[in-house]
Amino acid sequence: MSLKHNGNSTKTKHWFNHIPHAVTMLFGIIILVAILSYIIPAGTYEHIIVDGKKAVVPGSYKIIPSTPIGILDMFKAIPLGFKAAVEIIFIVLAGAIMFGFMEKSKAVENSIGTLVKTLGLERKYLIIVIMTFIYGFLGIAVGYENNIAMVPIAAVLSLALGGDLILAAGISVGAMTIGFGLSPINPYTVGTGHKIAELPMFSGALLRSILSFIALSIMAYYNVRYFKKINKHPEKSLGKGLDESGISLSKPIQDYMITTNNWMVISVFLLGLVVILYGVFNLGWYINELSAIFLMVAILCGIISRMSATTMSETVLEAVSKAAPGAFMVGFATSIKVLMEMGNISDTISFNLSQMLQDLPLYAAAISMSVSQTVINFFIPSGSGQALATLPVMLPLGESLGLTKQVTILAFQIGDGLSNLVNPTLGGLIAMLSMCRVPLDRWLRFIFPVAIILLGISFIALIIAVATGYN
Repeated sequence: MSLKHNGNSTKTKHWFNHIPHAVTMLFGIIILVAILSYIIPAGTYEHIIVDGKKAVVPGSYKIIPSTPIGILDMFKAIPLGFKAAVEIIFIVLAGAIMFGFMEKSKAVENSIGTLVKTLGLERKYLIIVIMTFIYGFLGIAVGYENNIAMVPIAAVLSLALGGDLILAAGISVGAMTIGFGLSPINPYTVGTGHKIAELPMFSGALLRSILSFIALSIMAYYNVRYFKKINKHPEKSLGKGLDESGISLSKPIQDYMITTNNWMVISVFLLGLVVILYGVFNLGWYINELSAIFLMVAILCGIISRMSATTMSETVLEAVSKAAPGAFMVGFATSIKVLMEMGNISDTISFNLSQMLQDLPLYAAAISMSVSQTVINFFIPSGSGQALATLPVMLPLGESLGLTKQVTILAFQIGDGLSNLVNPTLGGLIAMLSMCRVPLDRWLRFIFPVAIILLGISFIALIIAVATGYN
């Protein structure tokens, strides 16, 4: 008997088609951490306070009585995760409310439509490249969660150009994550590392700047390549079926213009961003202050647009309903951090990874150090928190292996920064994806190939740093 293949035969599925739903993925990690608490010995470093945050004391690691996580505690960690992430959860809601009012006023749609009409659709690839670099610069210079309000603008722009919401996430979330992760002036990773290592603040900026530019260039090329693919083969779009209501253009490009009311709404939004930047860099503002400004901008936009109290109330609830899945995912992801603390296994993982590096050759040690930081980042997704937890151990270890302090910090930055592209436990990533209405599983299918390429390029930069005695 012979087997015949026809056009209706089932196509071979790629590995990324089997990536589970984000909720399933995170719950699987929760179960895994609970199981690991029975396998990995509980341990801890002694800690000291550095600028109000806990940092480990090198050589102080010790085993402590095991604290395995039972079924009740595993599920209890979920509401505790929401409690720990309440600030990020709310900024997702506040950002969505602000964008909901701007969307209702038609200011964003008219602005993007007019921009595309002015530049012309024939320059759409150039627009994608420029916007990728703009969002990357925001990540480099402004920060991460600070830019959450800018993400929906990329969604409107992408759809106006004929792209999808996945492309919008590539332009905004991808570029900002790369820019922030590899930023030569990242205060949370590079800044904290230089302070611990007693190096000049943000020294060695040239190599980091070159690496950031190359990485953003690759991201821009990848975005354009994906855009061309889905234009040629719409069935290959990863954004099929995603909710585009309220953010896609409602009329032909040639019909768009910006009204006086639109200019007033945009001016209020830009003024809010200026206030935020001033507060972040001069007054020490963080997430709660940003949320407050978002809400103030939302109300002002409603007043300027002459919305009734009922319309404003309905706009708030509609925006919250659209942002709720993303806000839920932020709290759900933070449960993993809570579980790690319950099981007291974070320090044990850090200690054992550092021990594994001791007998490696110089170049292998540098790359392995970066890989170990990638692993740790899934359990300690905070950049400054990871720096304070690992660099006091890694810096003297690196010196004993023959690595300069600058190389060790670069290895840490690469491992932490690039893994943020695919880190399901990073609340900021989940929050910004939710602003694009992109599920984590689809995002991973899109970004994983470029993340591997960027990691390879970064390892080459790390090898160059070792070879040249980067200091």
